[in-house]
Amino acid sequence: MSTLGGSSDAARGSTVRVGFIGSGFSAALHAEALRRTTGPRVEFVAVAGIRRDRAERFASEHSVPTVYADYRELLADPGIDVVCVCVPNASHAPIAIEAARAGKSVICEKPLTGAFGSSDLTGSARARAERDRALASAAEIAAAVEQAGVHFLYAENWVYAPAMAKTKRLLAASRGRILDLRAEESHSGSHAPRSRRRDTAGGGALLMLGSHAIGAALHLKRFEAAEFGSSPVSVVSVTADTARLHESAASRAGGHDWLVSDWHDVETWANVVLAFSDGTRAVITASFAMLGGVRNTFEVYTTNGAYHANMTPSNALLAYTPDSAAFGDEYLHEKIESRTGWISASPDEDWLRGYPQEMQDFVECVATGRRPLADLELATDVIDVIYAAYSSAEEGRRIHLEPRSIPDPEGPSP
Repeated sequence: MSTLGGSSDAARGSTVRVGFIGSGFSAALHAEALRRTTGPRVEFVAVAGIRRDRAERFASEHSVPTVYADYRELLADPGIDVVCVCVPNASHAPIAIEAARAGKSVICEKPLTGAFGSSDLTGSARARAERDRALASAAEIAAAVEQAGVHFLYAENWVYAPAMAKTKRLLAASRGRILDLRAEESHSGSHAPRSRRRDTAGGGALLMLGSHAIGAALHLKRFEAAEFGSSPVSVVSVTADTARLHESAASRAGGHDWLVSDWHDVETWANVVLAFSDGTRAVITASFAMLGGVRNTFEVYTTNGAYHANMTPSNALLAYTPDSAAFGDEYLHEKIESRTGWISASPDEDWLRGYPQEMQDFVECVATGRRPLADLELATDVIDVIYAAYSSAEEGRRIHLEPRSIPDPEGPSP
């Protein structure tokens, strides 16, 4: 087994044994972040992937000793404590459920689940049916996790980003109350074929990008309520607009291929207003029609302050060159279209986006039994908001959310 990490007072001597289901981009993010954790020892035990050659390459690159041809073989391995579910959206729920039933704790990539497959319905009828299916899927995950008594660890890195952590400390110090939240993730489009189709992705920009921004907004309101000892704050209504900008006249007349354009039955732009039960608001933006690299930003406006976070692009280091080959293969910024001119060359983009901090929380939770910051409740609330937003966009009206509860196998937050 490949052993990583050091030791600390927290869970000293504990070992967390990890299996990876999936061997692509997100699995590599998880592996690199897990390498940077401290405290409990982390052992990479096995990987399973649809493509054997890709899984073997992942195993070689990340010192994973065992490659399984099928994820069910990995779940049957008694030497694994927790699995990283890093597969396409449509496979999140079935694999998470099987993992829980196999007694494994689950680290699941966003979004938690969704509505997948084809449908004969259209418009508002389809949107309502998809919301029902997505919430039923989330409830099935929750039931499996509760029955098995395992941890569910929602891989929402924005919750763990240093800018988020600092914002929360400043909010606690200033005692200002949140009035207005604004958050956005946008970029030029996913290059994974399954992410460009509604039947396999479950949605477009709002589901795949907006889940980050929505999760951050919900997390901040949860934090605020806990910090001030007030009643829990929930989303009571959603108002949304979506667009297929790739089908617009402007896009067709563009005569370029900088933006991904072969989307099938999904939105590539979304704007959502969340109304909270305390009367405050959040505005969420997500777009697959933005050049210049990945944009991850949030703003918080309070009764006595304002906070503006640029997780990416970060201006911690700006580099300039007129020569596109000057920097060779050195990583600069995710999804940039050009390597000339002034470029944001973040010294540690993964750290700024919260990936190592996320995995630190997760391994400590598995080792000690405590609850994570990003949990199943947050994951389910995000799905509820997103599919309500799809209904809002189709029906052209505000959608009211009913109070909802899910099983809580891990008790209250510490």
